[in-house]
Formats: sequence, C-alpha cells, structure tokens
Amino acid sequence: MNRGDRWDEDSRADGVADAFARLYGGPPDGVWAAPGRVNLIGEHTDYNDGFALPIALPQNTLLAARARTDGRLRLHSAQGGGRTVELAVAALAPGAVTGWAAYPAGVVWALTEAGHAVGGADLHFDSTVPTGAGLSSSAALECAVAVAYDALHGLGLSGPELARTAQRAENAFAGVPCGIMDQMASVCCTAEAALHLDARTPQDHRQVPLDLRGRGLGLLVMDTRVAHDLGDGAYAALRAGCERAAALLGLPALRDLDAGGLPEAVEALPTELAPLVRHVVTENARVTEAVSRLREGDPAALGPILTAGHASLRDDYRVSCPETDLAVSAALDAGALGARMTGGGFGGSVIALVEAEREDAVGGAVTAAFEAAGHRPPRLFAATPSAGARRLAPGGGTR
Repeated sequence: MNRGDRWDEDSRADGVADAFARLYGGPPDGVWAAPGRVNLIGEHTDYNDGFALPIALPQNTLLAARARTDGRLRLHSAQGGGRTVELAVAALAPGAVTGWAAYPAGVVWALTEAGHAVGGADLHFDSTVPTGAGLSSSAALECAVAVAYDALHGLGLSGPELARTAQRAENAFAGVPCGIMDQMASVCCTAEAALHLDARTPQDHRQVPLDLRGRGLGLLVMDTRVAHDLGDGAYAALRAGCERAAALLGLPALRDLDAGGLPEAVEALPTELAPLVRHVVTENARVTEAVSRLREGDPAALGPILTAGHASLRDDYRVSCPETDLAVSAALDAGALGARMTGGGFGGSVIALVEAEREDAVGGAVTAAFEAAGHRPPRLFAATPSAGARRLAPGGGTR
C-alpha cells in the first residue's frame, strides 16, 4: 500500500526547480506547494453556507514560478503531456482557456478582476494529487498559483482571501460551481488537525486536533478509479436544486434550516427537492457531532458518522455509484470503523476509518471485492492530516 505521508518534499522541490530551469532557461523565484484534500464529513454543504471538516493530504501540487514583466503567462505541467501553454494575461477571459490550464490561468484572471496589479509569469507544475479521484486536484493547482502570486507580488492576502480567489477561478473561469471547502482546505489546513469550516464565514475557521496514529487509528483512502467530472452539469443541477429549495422555504440558504424544522420543510417541498434538503440538514448535524467527538478526544467515534454520511449521499443526494458503494460495504465487512465516499461524487474516492493494524486487511478486502466484481483494482493509500499551501524553496532571479 502506498503510504501517502512518505513524499520527500525537499527532493521534489529541487526536481521541480531543476525542471523549471531546463524549460525556461533560468531558476525560479521560488517553489510553492498546495495539497489535495480529503473531506472527513460535510459533503455538498459548503455551497449551502454550511459546515465541513476536511484535512489536507500529503499529496500535493508543487509549483516553480518566476514573475514576468511582459504580460505573458506560460504554463507547463509534468503531467500535461509536454506542451507549454502560453497566454496573454490581458486576454484572459472565462471560456478562453480549456483543459487543466484553465485552473491556474483562472487564478491570474481572478486576481486581475479583483483589482490586483499582477502580471505574467513562467509556471511549472508537478503534482502527486490523483486527478478525477475526488481529492481536489484542481483546487491544488489553483491554490498553488494563488499563494505564489501573493508572494511574488506582495499582495498580503489572508488564507481565506486566497481561497476565495481560487474558488472564483473555478466557478467563473473554469465553470465548476463548487463551494469554498476545497480551496479552504488546500490553503488553511494544518498538520495533525482537521479544518472546521463554516462556509458562511470562512475567516472564522478553526483547527480541530486529529491525531489518528496516536490513537491507534488510520484513515485509508481508496480511489475507485471511476473518474468524475464536476463540470458535466450534474453538480450544477444539485446546487441549483438546493438554491431553489431554500428560496421556496424563504431561507437565505439551506444552512438556515435546522433539524427541528426539517419534517415540515420536507412536507412542503416538491418531491424531487426534499431529499436534497434532508441530506444538507443532516450532514450539517453530522459535522457538528464529529467536531464534538474530536474535541472530546474520541476520533474512533467518527466511524458511524462517516457511514451515516455515505448512506445520505447514496440515498438522498444520489451521488454515489456502484464502485463507491462496493468499497464502503467491503471496508465495513472487513472491520472498518466507518466508511463513506468523499468529494463531489459520481465516482472518485472512498475513505475508511480503521484500526491501524487492520489497514492492510481492509485494503486487501476492498481490492478483492473489486476484482470479484470485474472492476479495476482501486488505488490505496493511508492519509495523514497535513499542512496547507506554503513556500518550500526561495529560488533566485527575476524576470
């Protein structure tokens, strides 16, 4: 099993800087890192002004960057097939850039739209965040650019401001109507903690200690290898349904409906909207319960909360799929304390809270179940709560 906390960041940073120098004929101004994320609980709540509890992953996107003064933006990724994308900052507009480059280019566009005097840059990315796995590879790209540009241009933006900029890039430039949870996790998470996010007031986020290893526990991530695409319309339809339900109930957002008012709200809503509302309200309650359990020092109590969250995503929100359902059931049958899909759904990854000594047994059981069902084997790794976006190396030189 791939232990996700074993990446050698120093050697990776050196390698990214060396690759940058070969590509662009000189050293970068610096190297920055922004991680992917796993959301412990609180799915599809952020765009309803609700609560979430993500952690940052050790897997991250590294960015070597050097500022330019000629208004040109050059983008290259070690995972991008070898082609360098070259753009004019002044010509950036929603819809003008497609593919992976839309995410970093969108951040530059969002900064200029916000009135920041930023220019072009040479950028080289190298990422260990799996794409299409529901682990926020796009947010890692965006947030790496946001923190690098903040440093290169001395913008002095706070973590939540950088996350909001990255979210605007994904919403308005790349066309994915996500909430702010992915970007907040990538920028603001800290090691050995989960981020208690209130999406209505992200500046008030809190760190909740999460020492799984110290409690003899592990968090197993199982990438089902069913790639999802949140830009295909299904995600937008769910968000629109939630916003319609809130409007019909006379609420600013579904976050403003509590469990006590849920039965009456479900009775009053059209049949197709009631399950969405039920999921959001109960999921917000699950986040609150999870935070309480962690603050009491009982991370093992997260298990049933995770499993209940999956049932809600499967039955009410209907964003699961056969592979994620199989991974959850196989993990539970093998002794996991709890399991659920994580991320936007329609494929992606499953997380399982396990006793540390049972990680390999649970992973093996899920792999065997996938083989018996005729699915490709899942990719497995153990996740540890890791640090958010940061600078890794000073680099040198400007352009």
